[in-house]
Amino acid sequence: MNLMTATEITGFGGPDMLKPCRRPIPNPGPGEVLIQVEAAGVNRPDVMQRKGIYPPPPNASDIPGLEIAGRVVALSHGISALRLGDEVCALVTGGGYAEYCVAAAPLCLPIPKGLDWIQAASLPETFFTVWANVFVRGKLQPGESLLIHGGTSGIGVAAIQLARAFGCTVFATAGTEEKRLFCESLDANAINYREQDFVAVVLVITQDRGVDVILDIVGGDYLQRNLSCLAQDGRLVQIAAQNGSKTQINLAPIMLKRLTVTGSTLRPRSVAEKAQIARGLLEHVWPKLEAGDVKPVVHAVFNLEAAAAAHHLMESGTHIGKIILQVGSS
Repeated sequence: MNLMTATEITGFGGPDMLKPCRRPIPNPGPGEVLIQVEAAGVNRPDVMQRKGIYPPPPNASDIPGLEIAGRVVALSHGISALRLGDEVCALVTGGGYAEYCVAAAPLCLPIPKGLDWIQAASLPETFFTVWANVFVRGKLQPGESLLIHGGTSGIGVAAIQLARAFGCTVFATAGTEEKRLFCESLDANAINYREQDFVAVVLVITQDRGVDVILDIVGGDYLQRNLSCLAQDGRLVQIAAQNGSKTQINLAPIMLKRLTVTGSTLRPRSVAEKAQIARGLLEHVWPKLEAGDVKPVVHAVFNLEAAAAAHHLMESGTHIGKIILQVGSS
């Protein structure tokens, strides 16, 4: 039996529950390819899975890891869009913390010209999420305004850059002066939420108009505050609830300002739904990456065997941009 090195969750709990292991190399199923992984992204859903509060979907690998970059080394029958040796980055439902990982063929995208393995591995989970939520569900249009909570997270950094690249005004919240200044360096109106009321700042800068779209990862008591700083016909897109998923709100602003409150998760979606997002990225976002209008921001790189240290860093909240596991030697 051919074996590979991987990192598995040995029990629900802290980062030290992540341990190196030896596993059989998976076989691609119908519509799938096998990728020899060079690098894998670390994301907050991985942390939630490790804690036992975000289980993998049925038939997904129990190995964490939702985005990878590497080479196609095997294909199931009937796949014509990819070839052996193709260098791709891919969105996966699990299994990324390993030397080999299977991926649905439609969710494999060519590595944008000029990017290396580490940068490429930082793209799929983040850019699929931003495109699907800010531009598809949130319907952000050139000339509109966007408020992003968590501006220095991987998703936040990508959202700021993409919105600016499409000609939008951007506001972003951050929890330290260092992070606020980094958001400013990306041309966002940056707000230190520990020192300023983001609602008041947004309303002052927009002359009481508010913003068109909000991308929120906080939830809880942020919901009413978000409604307060949305413009007429504004859209709130909820993608996480770090402050809790339950809250009480006054419904009047939703009715009076004709607001839309929506949200989504990515991992449970069908391959067909994710493939539609992938096509949008390839058409609209990949050219901006290749032109340098949008640039991956990688905070730290760890070896696969040091996945626990990578999770410690993510939970510290001190990182700016992405955390990556280097799997291959190149």
